[in-house]
Amino acid sequence: MLRRLDGLLQGDYRTLYRGSGLDLADLREYQHHDDVRYIDWNVTARLQTPYVREYNEARELAGWLLLDLSGSVDFGSQRITKQSLARDFCAVLARLLTRRGNRVGAILYGAGIEAIIPARGGRTQVLQILHRIATRPPAPRSPGTDLGALLAAAQRMMARRSLAFVVSDFLAVPGWEQALGRLAQRHEIVAVRLVDPLERALPDLGLLVMQDAETGEQLFVDTHERALRRRFGQAAGRREQALRASFWRAGVDALELSTDEDLVDAILRFAELRARRSRLAAGGGLPARTGATR
Repeated sequence: MLRRLDGLLQGDYRTLYRGSGLDLADLREYQHHDDVRYIDWNVTARLQTPYVREYNEARELAGWLLLDLSGSVDFGSQRITKQSLARDFCAVLARLLTRRGNRVGAILYGAGIEAIIPARGGRTQVLQILHRIATRPPAPRSPGTDLGALLAAAQRMMARRSLAFVVSDFLAVPGWEQALGRLAQRHEIVAVRLVDPLERALPDLGLLVMQDAETGEQLFVDTHERALRRRFGQAAGRREQALRASFWRAGVDALELSTDEDLVDAILRFAELRARRSRLAAGGGLPARTGATR
C-alpha cells in the first residue's frame, strides 16, 4: 500500500521561504553577503555580472489529523465501519508523512475533545496515534457532533502553517462551516469525508427500528413505502449539494472515502486530481479549488 502511494503523494506542498534546497526558485544579482557557492557561473559569464541562485528552502511539514470519532462514525453496512476506514486512512497518511522526516499530530473528538497528540516525527509517533484511536472507549450519548469545537481546538494548536486532514462524516450541528473557513485561511486543509452507501439510498427491508447513533432516539419506519425511500434519497441529495457548497466556500479540497471502496484507489484518484490541477493551474487553466472528488 505504502509503495503505491509513496512516490505520488510526496512533494505535494511548497514553501514560500528561500534558503538551501534542491528546488530552484529564482536568480538575482550577487550581493556582498551572499554565499559564493550559490553563484551561477553560466549566467554570470553570459551577462558579465555575478548572479546567484535562490532555492526554495527545504522545510519539514507539520501534518495534523483532525478526527471525528463521534457515534455516527461507528456505522457501516459493508465489511468495515466508517471509524475503521478513518483509522486505516490515518495509518497510511501518518506513515507517509513521517517517512520523509515530517511531523504528524492528531486531535481526537468523540462527544468532545478527547485527546490532543502534539506533532512529532518517527514511527513511534504513528503507533501512538493509532493506539489512542484503537483503545478509546465508545463515545457517550450527546445531542450531536460539534465539529466546530474540533476545528477551534485545531486553530489553537496549529501555531505554524500546516497541512490538516479533517476526517469526519460531517453529520454535525450547523456552524462548523465558518470554523472550517477560518482554519483554511491560514492552513492547507483537506476535508476527508467518510460515507456509507446506506446513507444515500434506503433499501426496501420492510419494517425497521432506526436509532440515532448519538442521541439514542429511535424511529419505527416502513421501508416498503416507496414514497419514504424517495424522500430519503432526495434529502440525501440535498445534503450532498450543501456539503459540496460548504467545502467550496471554505476553499478546501474534499476526499471522499466510502466503506464499499478500496482505500488506496480513493487516495490515488484524489492525488492524481490534485497533481493534474497543479499542472494546469501553473498555466492558468484551472480554478484554484477542485471541490469534492466525486
